[in-house]
Amino acid sequence: MRVTLFTMTRRVRRRSGEIGVRGLAMSQSVAAAPAISGRTPPAKAKPADGGSSRLDADAIAAKFAELSSSPQGLSSADAARLHQTYGPNTIAAHEESRWSKLLGYFWGPIPWMIEAAALLSLIRLDWPDFIVVMGLLLYNAVVGFWQDSKAASALAALKKGLALKARVLRDGNWITVDTSDLVPGDVVSISGGETLPADLILTEGKYLSVDQAALTGESLPVSKSVGDSGYSGSIVRQGAMTALITATGNATFFGRTAKLVASAGAKSHAEKAVIQMGDFLIILSAALALLLVVAQVHRDIVAEGHWEWAHAGAIVQLVLVLLVASVPVATPAVMSVTMALGALALSKQQAIVSRLSAIEELAGVDVLCSDKTGTLTMNQLTLQPPIPWGSAAPDELILGAALASQKQSADAIDKAVLAGLKDPKVLDQYRQVDFTPFDPVSKKTAAAVAGPDGKTVHYAKGAPQVIAALCGLGPDGGNAYFDAVAKLAHDGTRALGVARSDDGTHWTLLGLLPMLDPPRPDAAATIAHAQKLGIAVKMVTGDDVAIGSEISRQLGLGDHLLVAGEVFGEDANPEHIAIDAVRAVEVADGFGRVFPAHKFEIVKALQEGGHIVAMTGDGVNDAPALKQADCGVAVSGATDAARSAAALILTAPGLSTIIAAIMEARAIFERITSYIYYRIAMTLNIMLVVVLTYLVYNFMPLTAIMIVVMALLDDIPIMTIAYDNVKVQDRPVRWNMHRIISFSTVMGIMALVQSFGIVMLGMFWMKSPGLTAILPMDQAHVQTMLFLQLAAGGHLLFFVSRVQGTLFKPPYPSLPVMGAVMGTQVFAIFMCAFGWFMPALPWLLIGIVWVYCLVWTLIMDLVKLLYFHMVDRRDRQRSIIDSSIGPAMPH
Repeated sequence: MRVTLFTMTRRVRRRSGEIGVRGLAMSQSVAAAPAISGRTPPAKAKPADGGSSRLDADAIAAKFAELSSSPQGLSSADAARLHQTYGPNTIAAHEESRWSKLLGYFWGPIPWMIEAAALLSLIRLDWPDFIVVMGLLLYNAVVGFWQDSKAASALAALKKGLALKARVLRDGNWITVDTSDLVPGDVVSISGGETLPADLILTEGKYLSVDQAALTGESLPVSKSVGDSGYSGSIVRQGAMTALITATGNATFFGRTAKLVASAGAKSHAEKAVIQMGDFLIILSAALALLLVVAQVHRDIVAEGHWEWAHAGAIVQLVLVLLVASVPVATPAVMSVTMALGALALSKQQAIVSRLSAIEELAGVDVLCSDKTGTLTMNQLTLQPPIPWGSAAPDELILGAALASQKQSADAIDKAVLAGLKDPKVLDQYRQVDFTPFDPVSKKTAAAVAGPDGKTVHYAKGAPQVIAALCGLGPDGGNAYFDAVAKLAHDGTRALGVARSDDGTHWTLLGLLPMLDPPRPDAAATIAHAQKLGIAVKMVTGDDVAIGSEISRQLGLGDHLLVAGEVFGEDANPEHIAIDAVRAVEVADGFGRVFPAHKFEIVKALQEGGHIVAMTGDGVNDAPALKQADCGVAVSGATDAARSAAALILTAPGLSTIIAAIMEARAIFERITSYIYYRIAMTLNIMLVVVLTYLVYNFMPLTAIMIVVMALLDDIPIMTIAYDNVKVQDRPVRWNMHRIISFSTVMGIMALVQSFGIVMLGMFWMKSPGLTAILPMDQAHVQTMLFLQLAAGGHLLFFVSRVQGTLFKPPYPSLPVMGAVMGTQVFAIFMCAFGWFMPALPWLLIGIVWVYCLVWTLIMDLVKLLYFHMVDRRDRQRSIIDSSIGPAMPH
């Protein structure tokens, strides 16, 4: 026993980092439910219960008594009292204190450089420099802490939106509550697709197929029945039962054995690219800074023949401050805050991302595979005149379907059937003995009911072909039946087969129930909008191809739908899709008779063709496809398992929510990209102008205080970039590091020419007696001129780089951005005019610098337009060449 427990604990610890846990602290990942293990459909359930002991009826009754509960559940008052005793049903995770987070901003490579610069100022008794450098240190810490808190608040709001729900019996009534509100003694309802909300004992029902691989390492689902235990975090694959909660929170099996850690998950392409960009700029800045030190030492020792420690301290201090100002320290924070606030904006669009990297994936989606029911249609089925079979009467047909349903079901088909009864009270004459819920594989529901005469009768309803097979109706004897199904499908009407059996083995067909599920009013317009955005929408439906084709035609998707089973044969390997299947999937408008495994294969085929794929789903068996997709979308009302596997979770039905989320994601992507353009260009500009000026004119064009203040003035407007107006691209956007580096380099070189031009103008002014007679000029004034040019030109550069078109056309900067820029520019002008921390400049020179910057802004805007014109023309030529060669082979 000791060995078994040790092995199980090792498995749990190994897997604990792979799954998200309710209540787990989040960083980049905000998913609140366990992830789905593996990327293939689940195997058949194991017949055993993994070694757990099964309780008999007496033991179950004793457990109810032990927990002061009963099969009728707890009262609200008892539940509230127990919640005070046991606390919320969440796993307590270690969270760093706010003070610890704040102090962390004073420790690390960048803070060390700032602190070293401050120490050198203190040693040299340079109090103004010391005060300003310490101000930079405090500013970085406060702003970093504020950004982190803002991102954490946004993520907490998202996590709240992802909170799982449970159906619990309170005061004798079934109600829905957050799983965190459950307490020991609660009686809950569990069904397929849900996550077990706590440790429990199954008390009523037929069976559950439970996947507890994430907890125990068992590779196959386990079959459980009355008296068996279930562990918090396990996923129900099939079945429906009632259970008694025995332990919550840290007292659960998972809470006792798993070592919980907050995991940020794998970094996205954007995060990796930004890190690489940051490393490149750090290396470049460090190399140029080293060049400054070498040049200073060479001049002191070789050119002038003496060495002064004061000079050495000054140059080291300047280099440290220059590195701090140039290195894009704020880039990860700006990126995280922008994406977190963007994710919060997505949640207001009724779409919740389970991880921040999903925003990047959303922005690049070029194929959207959408479920038909509920997403493209209303999922509000209305019963049409029934088509009875044989001697069955229409009322008998509807009653049979109603008896194969559950009264409290939220399923659209069950609601339509029950609404079709002339007298709903007729159901009171029957008692449901057994019920088998619908699942996407069997495609039917079945029930055994005891009638008024006490005899047990079996009823089933489901897909017409499934019910026909159940009744042994072959192609020869079922021509009329299948013809009726085909005619209904041609009109876009779904058909529900209904059958009856006296013994549960030999079935008699009762007939067909036609049901109409009209397209959503906004679906056709939304699809047209999606196509304009460069997104191909493909319908995925479990219905017959004829039904799907009619709906697809009405929505403007086309009518080239394929039977999924014919595209992917029974022997198809999902990991290696045939080239013919890839081509067929790419050109198809949609797919009919789709089983969950087909969704996985459709996603794989499209990815083999080089597409970024979004796939919608709602069931537990959709989870592998949602996880495999670049952006899995759990639609409104999806199961816990589907929500856990999805990157995007919708809280409202319809395709328009997905398209709105994609547009918002593209806007977020544009904001981040425009910031990176600006940041790289400014880093190149600052470092190169300092080095070039020092090498050419043998003086430092900026003081340490100027660099610190400039860094502060640059960062303030950048804090508002998350609220900026952007133009959403009309095609999917992907991270293009080559374009970012090339465009940023072009802008950086232009900015360098602009800045060095100011230095040259100042040096020319100093050597021109006529000009100096009008306005005296020395090197200190040149430094102030360069400071003003960098402060003004930097923000004007941001205005240039934030849009690909001319800056004189919409979208214009948002009010927060404009307000922050105007405020910092007014402050910079006053600094230069009144000589705060630097020699004062006459208003005439301030005006000249601003006119100079504005003229250069026009030049840089023209250079930008020329750059993107050339790049777009090259891309179009490549596209023409690629299309003439033919489609690329799948990779």
